[in-house]
Amino acid sequence: MPLIICARIESFVKDFLRRLVSSEPSISSLPLVSRTTKNARIQEDCFGKGSSIFLMHATFERKFTTRGGVKIFLRVWKLLEICYRLLISGKRATQREIYYRLVGDPSCCVETPQQVNDAIQDAVALLKCSRHSLGIYASGKGLLVGRLVIQGPDGRRIDCTKLGPNHFPISGDINYIERLEFLSDARYIFVVEKETVFQRLARDRFYHSVPCIIITGKGYPDLATRVILHRIHRTFPTLSIFALVDWNPSGLAILCTYKFGSIRMGLETPHHVCDVKWLGLRHEDLQYISSEAMLDLKGRDKVLAKSLLVSKMLQNNEKLKNELIQMIQNGKRVEIEALHANGERFLGNFIAEKVVQHDYI
Repeated sequence: MPLIICARIESFVKDFLRRLVSSEPSISSLPLVSRTTKNARIQEDCFGKGSSIFLMHATFERKFTTRGGVKIFLRVWKLLEICYRLLISGKRATQREIYYRLVGDPSCCVETPQQVNDAIQDAVALLKCSRHSLGIYASGKGLLVGRLVIQGPDGRRIDCTKLGPNHFPISGDINYIERLEFLSDARYIFVVEKETVFQRLARDRFYHSVPCIIITGKGYPDLATRVILHRIHRTFPTLSIFALVDWNPSGLAILCTYKFGSIRMGLETPHHVCDVKWLGLRHEDLQYISSEAMLDLKGRDKVLAKSLLVSKMLQNNEKLKNELIQMIQNGKRVEIEALHANGERFLGNFIAEKVVQHDYI
């Protein structure tokens, strides 16, 4: 793969130089795969066990002459240079490292990490590859605990029931994750939106009362968290995966990211989605929530809700769509932590009861 990516970069450089030194010099635009809803499709699993977002072949031209185009061009070309050097030397770098390399070079016009992330997304769309095939990986942010033994490439084994308060930090290095091996006697996997809820379940050693693996991406999951979830599920395909998220549009969006992937990363995530069931919080769970804990939807919640309502992800999933409609009609949002008002042991009992009763969608 590194040789293929290097060859693609060389091809774009040669085309750029050829146009530049021709009798009628011009600066070639960058043909990027379009990361828009119009270019996205939902692909059903051939066994009917799930769906994923993928991008079609439509492209758009990133032009040098557009407003802000010069700086964007400089960032993308400089990033391609760094990636090329990484690949031919067999090295890798974190996204944060690349940011500091670029921000230290005044000619790159980089001021924020988001500008670097945008440049990486453009490079991925230009070369039609994943970011880790460019030699880039993000610093991991996900955590894992529970009935799982992880064996690293060096043969060392980590029992995730014996980590205490440290838990297992999920590496941002996708290549490393792909080389892990797993042993488990769990029956379920719980994907938790909030780190605070994850910490509570870990502290209570919930995985001993309900044999499970617990994962959190601390909000919207990074790619590494999705990859390790998919790897675990691929190793143990009979394990059911349940999501515990806030009852608000962001919670549903996080669930959909695990379940379908995302349009922005449509070239990278289609192979890392899982059939995640929505355990809670859902509309029927509001009976356990006090009126004081029901907060008004914010402006950005309403904007996200409208976007989700017309998204391709929900068009064939009436149950998810109906939950979203309930949120909009109620004009309220509820955080998972509101369940704690019902007592010390309520959260664990709540989860266990819903699993036993098959109360999920």
